[in-house]
Amino acid sequence: MRLVTIKLKGQEVAGIDLTKGVMPIHAINAYKGTAWQENMYDMICAGEVAGLTNWYNNGGKEELDKMQGIVLRDKVVYGPLYRHPKRIFGIGLNYKDHAGDIGAAPPTGFPGSFFKQADTLIGTGDEIKLPKLKEAEKTTAEAELGIILAKDCRDVAEKDWQSVIAGYTTILDMTEESILKGNDFLQGNPRYLTIVKNFPTFFSFGPQLVTPDEVDDVLQLNVQSVHNGTVHAENTVSHMTHLPARLISLHSSIQGWLAGDVLSTGTPRAFHIVDGDKAECRIQGPNGFTMEPLVNPVVDLKIHPDKE
Repeated sequence: MRLVTIKLKGQEVAGIDLTKGVMPIHAINAYKGTAWQENMYDMICAGEVAGLTNWYNNGGKEELDKMQGIVLRDKVVYGPLYRHPKRIFGIGLNYKDHAGDIGAAPPTGFPGSFFKQADTLIGTGDEIKLPKLKEAEKTTAEAELGIILAKDCRDVAEKDWQSVIAGYTTILDMTEESILKGNDFLQGNPRYLTIVKNFPTFFSFGPQLVTPDEVDDVLQLNVQSVHNGTVHAENTVSHMTHLPARLISLHSSIQGWLAGDVLSTGTPRAFHIVDGDKAECRIQGPNGFTMEPLVNPVVDLKIHPDKE
C-alpha cells in the first residue's frame, strides 16, 4: 500500500495513492463508517498503518473502486508525509563512495549520525532555499532511503527490525558543505554537523509511505541521486556499511525510537546544487518496483532575498 498526504481545500489530509488518484482517508471513513485517523502522523502514532494495510490487501483495494471522493491524478498536490515528527535522525557516510567524496573513511564500529530539526522539513515540489549567510558557499543535496518508525520501542533485535517500522519513503537531505569542510571536519571534528544540517528547507521527504509488504527485499532497493534530471550517483542498500537492520536495532538500544520518528539512512553521493536546479531522489527495485520520485526546485536566497 502507498500512503500519502495531499493538499485539499486548504488542509493536508492522508490518503491511499492509487493509479487513478488519491482516496482520502476521510472518504473511506464516510463510506465504511470507520474511524481511521485522517492525519498521517496521527495514524502512525495510533498504530493504524498495519491494520489499514491488512484491510487493503484483503479486499480493501477492490472496495476502493466503489467509493466516492477520489482526488483524480491531475488534481493531486502532494504535501510532506507529515509535519513535526518528534525526531529526524540521519546517518552520515554510510556508503563507501560517499565517504570518499569528502576524503573521509566510512564509520565502521558505530555509524556516523546526527539529528535534524522538524522545522527543516518540506515536501515534494517545495523550494530548497540556499542560505543567505555569506559563509554558506556550497550546499549539497543527498538522496536517501527513509524509514518511518511505527511505534515507541527499545532494544529491538536485528531480526525483528521490520516489526517496528511503518514503511519506507524517499528523502533529500541537504548539507551546507562549505562550512563543514572549512571547520576541520576532515581532521575528525564533526562539531559543525548541527549547523550545516539545520537550515530551513534542508530536509525534504515523501511523497509516499510504502508499506513493508510492498518491498520484497529492502537490500535490493536502488537509491539514485538525480541532479537536473541526470543520475549523479546510485547504489543499492546492500552496499551500505551499516544496513537498516543494524541501524534500527542499534539506535533502539541507545536513544530508543518513538512512533513517527524518521531515519534517513545515508546517500550514495551528494551533489552541489545552485539557483535554478532541481534535486531529486528516485528509489527503484527488482521487477519494476519504483517509488514516486521526490523532486524539489532550488532557490538561492542570496539572489532572491524576497523568497525567504
